[in-house]
Amino acid sequence: MNTTANANLFSRLFDTLDDPNRLAIEMLDGTRISYGDLVARAGQMANVLVSRGVKPGDRVAAQTEKSVPALVLYLATVRAGAVYLPLNTAYTLNELDYFISDAEPSLVVCDPSKAEGIGAIAAKVKAKVETLGPDGKGSLTDAAAKADAAFATVARANDDLAAILYTSGTTGRSKGAMLTHDNLASNSLSLVDYWRFTDKDVLIHALPIYHTHGLFVASNVTLFARASMIFLPKFDPELIIKLMARATVMMGVPTFYTRLLQSPSLTKESTKHMRLFISGSAPLLADSHREWSARTGHAVLERYGMTETNMNTSNPYDGERVPGAVGHPLPGVSVRFAMKACPVDEVLACLSTKGAGFDAASPNEIAQAIRTGVPIGKIHYGNTIKSDRNIIDAHRLGVRDFATDSVEDVTAIAAHGMITKATTGSARRLASSE
Repeated sequence: MNTTANANLFSRLFDTLDDPNRLAIEMLDGTRISYGDLVARAGQMANVLVSRGVKPGDRVAAQTEKSVPALVLYLATVRAGAVYLPLNTAYTLNELDYFISDAEPSLVVCDPSKAEGIGAIAAKVKAKVETLGPDGKGSLTDAAAKADAAFATVARANDDLAAILYTSGTTGRSKGAMLTHDNLASNSLSLVDYWRFTDKDVLIHALPIYHTHGLFVASNVTLFARASMIFLPKFDPELIIKLMARATVMMGVPTFYTRLLQSPSLTKESTKHMRLFISGSAPLLADSHREWSARTGHAVLERYGMTETNMNTSNPYDGERVPGAVGHPLPGVSVRFAMKACPVDEVLACLSTKGAGFDAASPNEIAQAIRTGVPIGKIHYGNTIKSDRNIIDAHRLGVRDFATDSVEDVTAIAAHGMITKATTGSARRLASSE
């Protein structure tokens, strides 16, 4: 855990910057952005956010296409002590209504073409609206261009929220996963070490930046390592193969690799400058893994993560990378396999007594108690999400295993479709609604 005075992710990324002129981002048009430029732009945008009424702890929602200003918005939000909420650019207005109503941001940033529709939704939660287009232009960047670059990074604690990402909703309605400053920083620093990132690395960044892989893994890891990234607006197989001649790392989803395998330009010669290919967000077929190794001489490194936790496991940098496997737990991470699932009603039958439980004052205390097996018996779960957010906040922290001695707790959670696993102190039975 971080022990510095300011645990703000931005401070941990940039306070020890030794060379402001070091290259951070290269764009397709040849624009080169240094680490010093990135810090200055984040300062300008943070000043704009504050001038729009954003306070520490406020949510800033963003549905914007990938661009450098969109990345700067993330950094500026964190720097201002607010909570960044990226939203998939494919979400419809109906879907956005749910996310914005649930998260209650104080500011929403969107494409200028969607400002009217999103503005009506934002008005329901009294949020202001700024615009940012695919070209990096909009009311937000117009204001930032006139703002002061100097900005005092807001002090944050390890457990303060830095971001909220909504899950994909595969087991029910999407839920907001709450990610702290220490969560994002510690996971990134672990990956820098595990994947041997250095300031000599050049990342091909072709992922979107509205989810964990492209934003928190690709971007944060690169910046922590003082490496640089070639920032691409979208995935282009032939362009990426050409860029491999001067890059060292690529992170992608399995479809990146299957589409690259379709190109005759993908050879051992075209990939000889690369040192690492990382795949995640979905399983890479073992056949694709083996074909990639045969064609390029490189074994793809697969890893496994979740929206709620960031990265959990990884194949080794040194050693065999097994096709179809996600490797071992990262340092500081433990993994438990649940081999049996029982219906919810069987778990309710197990929970026949109420224990003294654990009187939790915060979501983080609940999460810690759950992780260490302390029974949770005094959480007051109201009729709506607004009356008491503790249980849902614990769920958003990525806590999937919930131990309790209270039938009421399990009943309340199950009623909201949130129960994934439950155990009793004696019977140790598992339940699953999935």
